[in-house]
Amino acid sequence: MYGNEAAVGEGIAAADVDREDVVVATKVHPDNLASESVRETARESLDRLGVDRVDLLYVHWPIGAYDPDETLPAFDALREAGLTDHVGVSNFTPELLREAEGVLDAPIAAHQVECHPRFQQPDLRAIAAERDHALVGYSPLAQGEILDDPDFAGIAEEHDLRPAVLALAWGLARDVTPIPKATGDHVTENLRAVTAEVPETALDAVDALEGGERRIDPDAAAWNR
Repeated sequence: MYGNEAAVGEGIAAADVDREDVVVATKVHPDNLASESVRETARESLDRLGVDRVDLLYVHWPIGAYDPDETLPAFDALREAGLTDHVGVSNFTPELLREAEGVLDAPIAAHQVECHPRFQQPDLRAIAAERDHALVGYSPLAQGEILDDPDFAGIAEEHDLRPAVLALAWGLARDVTPIPKATGDHVTENLRAVTAEVPETALDAVDALEGGERRIDPDAAAWNR
């Protein structure tokens, strides 16, 4: 779907980094969530990536061909076959998470959802803490809109922080693994969030921001049904 597995595989092969130090994750498209399609397209992903296994394989959205009783055992089978180390889900509601836990043999290792300072996902963060899985936050900069948000920018300026650094550091401090999309100098800036010294007063101010709307909200999403 993203058209980048081959490029990621080339990067892994070219990098002077041990494979064990790289976490490789990919997803199965909603159209391919029937049992046999899961098995077939997961292997195609491995071929494009040039690896014999991924660390994490996600159910991309619980829509399309998704049927928990058919889809999830196929993910278990891939894990048992050594083609993925862990099983993840993406864009699930709390109800669908509980349902998936009841079907899967594997523990859910990660749940990937939209999460940023204006859409903080407190319920799913609490479930992740309770169930001990990672909450992975996509669009952690609200597709760039958080950078121009006057209230958020004011908090960042008050604490002498770049808005992107504060947004990502807030996620890390709140047990969210943010996955920003960036190129060029923005990549370097984003990495500063890992070591940035962000006072608790700044994090608390972000916590207190009024919630906003989703940026990623397809009509077919589980929360719209």
